[in-house]
Amino acid sequence: MFEARLKINVPFFDVDAMHVVWHGHYVKYMEMARSELLRQFDYDYPTMKANGHLWPIVDLRLKYVASARYGQDIEVIAKLTEWEHRLRIDYVIRCCDTQKVLTKATSIQVAVDIASEEMLFESPDILFDKLGVQRS
Repeated sequence: MFEARLKINVPFFDVDAMHVVWHGHYVKYMEMARSELLRQFDYDYPTMKANGHLWPIVDLRLKYVASARYGQDIEVIAKLTEWEHRLRIDYVIRCCDTQKVLTKATSIQVAVDIASEEMLFESPDILFDKLGVQRS
């Protein structure tokens, strides 16, 4: 339903001596796609904060399937799959030329009220407004 696609040409400064992407950079690529996804419905991090909420990542899981390499065009796909009580975003990173899956991942974020620093057990109303969906 809510999806962002981001194309990246792997830069030299993201690879090791074997010209393979260092594992930590996949998280950076996911963050770039996640920010693009959130901007699509006007709920990026500045908007979250302006509405009194932080959304820290509380769980991040990655499965490395194959290596991305220097100069390779990759596509990072981020899909919002849950939003009732948390934001769950599923990711696939694949080679643009072959469509081979390189990495699969999932991130979980929860809403935290900035004023009280308390975690919310339901997503705030503003998220549902931005998504244009009703609470179930």
